[in-house]
Amino acid sequence: MLEIVYQDDHIIAINKPHGLLVHRSSIANDAKEFALQLLRDQIGKHVSPVHRLDRKTGGLLLFAFEKDVEIALQRQFQNGQVFKKYLAVLRGHSPDQQDIDYPLVKENGTIQEAFTSFVTLKRAELNIPFGKHETSRYSLVEATPTTGRMHQLRKHFAHIFYPIIGDRKHGCNKQNKFFKEQWDMTTMLLHASELKFKHPVTGGHITLTAKMGDEFRRMFQVMSW
Repeated sequence: MLEIVYQDDHIIAINKPHGLLVHRSSIANDAKEFALQLLRDQIGKHVSPVHRLDRKTGGLLLFAFEKDVEIALQRQFQNGQVFKKYLAVLRGHSPDQQDIDYPLVKENGTIQEAFTSFVTLKRAELNIPFGKHETSRYSLVEATPTTGRMHQLRKHFAHIFYPIIGDRKHGCNKQNKFFKEQWDMTTMLLHASELKFKHPVTGGHITLTAKMGDEFRRMFQVMSW
C-alpha cells in the first residue's frame, strides 16, 4: 500500500518509495510495479501525475483526478510557482550554504537555465578509511531548486564535487561501492521532503511534507545524526 500524504476531491499526494517508477517507461523494462497503477488500484480512481520523480528518488509525488487540475498544477511547476524542498546526503563536508547557478544541457542539445540553493544541516566524519583518506566525510543538505530540470539536483551536486550518495549516473562510483560493501546500501539518498503550492480549485495554500524512507533513516543512524 502506498502512503497517502494528502487527498481531497481534486488532488492526491503520496510518499513514493525509493526504487518505484512513476509510470511505465521503455528505459526500465525490468520494472513490474509503477506508482501510477498502484495508486489507481489502491483508491479505485483514475489519477494523472502532475510532475515526476526519478526512480531512485523517494518522497512527495502529486497526482490530479481531473485533466484541468492536472494542467493547472503543471503550469505552476513550469512557472516556478511551486516551492520544492529536498534532503540529500552528499560525499564530503559541503559548504554551510551555496547557490548553484549552472545551466544544464538537454539530450537534444538545448541549454536550460538551472538554479539550486542549499544549506548544510549536518556533517559526519566516520572513522572508516576511504581511499587515501583516514576517515570518511558526509553531509546532509536541504536543497531548494527553483527550476525543474531533469536530474537537476544530481547534476548540480556533482558539478560542485559533492555528489549525492547512491547516484550511479552522476555520482561517485567508488562511494556507491563503498556504501554497498559497508552497509549493503544501494538507495540514492535523495528525498523530496516538501511541496508548497496554490490549490488550483480552492485557491488555498497547500503545504505537504513526507517523512524519510527506511534506508534514509538507517543512514542517519550510521552517521549518528
